[in-house]
Amino acid sequence: MDRRAEHDLVESTGQRVRGVLAIPAFRRLWGVTAITAVAEWQSLLALSALATQLTSGYQAQSFALGGVVATKLLPAMLLGPLAGALADKLDRRRQIVVCDVLRAGLFLSIPLVGQLAWLFVATFLIELCALFWIPAKDASIPNLLRRPDQVETANQLSLIMTYGVAVLVASGVFSALSTLGPLLRRMELIHGAEGSVYLALSLNGIAYAFCALVVGTRIPEISGRAGARRGPQPGLFAMLRDGVVFLRATPLVRGLVTGILGAFAAGGAVIACAKLYSTSLGGGDAAYGMLFASLFVGLGLGMALAPLAARRIRHRGLFGLAIVAAGVALVAVALAPHLIVALAAVIVVGAAAGVAFLTGLTIIGAQVADEMRGRTIAFVQSLVRLDLLASMALVPLAVGLVQQRTITLFSEPVTIDGTRPVLLGAGLLAVTVGLAAYRQMDDRLDGSLLADLRAALRKGGSSTAPGGRR
Repeated sequence: MDRRAEHDLVESTGQRVRGVLAIPAFRRLWGVTAITAVAEWQSLLALSALATQLTSGYQAQSFALGGVVATKLLPAMLLGPLAGALADKLDRRRQIVVCDVLRAGLFLSIPLVGQLAWLFVATFLIELCALFWIPAKDASIPNLLRRPDQVETANQLSLIMTYGVAVLVASGVFSALSTLGPLLRRMELIHGAEGSVYLALSLNGIAYAFCALVVGTRIPEISGRAGARRGPQPGLFAMLRDGVVFLRATPLVRGLVTGILGAFAAGGAVIACAKLYSTSLGGGDAAYGMLFASLFVGLGLGMALAPLAARRIRHRGLFGLAIVAAGVALVAVALAPHLIVALAAVIVVGAAAGVAFLTGLTIIGAQVADEMRGRTIAFVQSLVRLDLLASMALVPLAVGLVQQRTITLFSEPVTIDGTRPVLLGAGLLAVTVGLAAYRQMDDRLDGSLLADLRAALRKGGSSTAPGGRR
């Protein structure tokens, strides 16, 4: 690609971003998304830290830390489909406001109670509110935009903020509060070792209250869809039944679910293996941190590049191709003899996952009808959480079945433990699932993944399917 073409791509991206942010309703909702994303990541850090501070002993702290993670995932196992049905039935703006008000009160209650038992109860209720908040918010985005082709850019902005900028901001804020803890205690602004964590949780409560105020008073457009409905609405259980029938009967959504199932099973394997895998590379906590950071760097890079890739490969093909690429890169991670090779491969895994994630949300936003969108988003999100939980629970058991040994690979000694076969299997699973998802989502009689790749490599290749569908 010459410099002129690169300049045109950058200018086009800038124009798309400016065009979406010029819409007042979306711009305000994006600001709310930014604040809640920072609060969500900070809550993970603060709640985990507080759980260990409220217990004593290594074993008790380990159980408390695991309990926080399990409690955050549990609501999706119980009420995910219900959350989506309510997002399709109720006024989404009111649903968002109620969830934010409840989260504000729950975060503020944790410092007031100061007990481990209430920490788990409040965490469960907070995640329950998030479970109902997310599909209502995500299903509203396409209705705030002016054109269907703006959905991808809107999702790109939201995901980069949620999984990129917000992670850095939340980490920085929590680190700053932890560092300033002794000074704040000397000034008697906080009390006890948990004071800085309680302050972080209180700030989260204030942030959610502010977001509820903004959505309730400044973004009335979110209610537009609900207000337009005049006829009688079906019952909640009927909507749940219709949602299941829709998911089973729609090849596009079936393929999307198949791809996400395999992709996040592989992602869960990476997360569960990362610590032990870094040890097999001869590294310690520093290597573990670098691998973790590389995954997020790749994720952000993929989300940034996805719209450029979609200019040459239509979304249905790009989704399957991204999962296949993630699987191939994961195989490279399993075979990597050195840390530098592993870091490069992990970045590719993250980038491919970022492309698949953004593309999947774009497909849902642009091609799933509004009356089914909330249930589809909630189902996908519940699937992701359950998939990650199952992978993180089962992978350590599989890793423990393999005895550690050293072999020579590419003339270099490589330590083989349970992480290598598990990562290799996860990579092959992702490749297989990516191909299966592509076949289910492809609506062309003569379409193939190789055909999409050849079209993408040709200069000026088109990614638009017959009839304009992508």
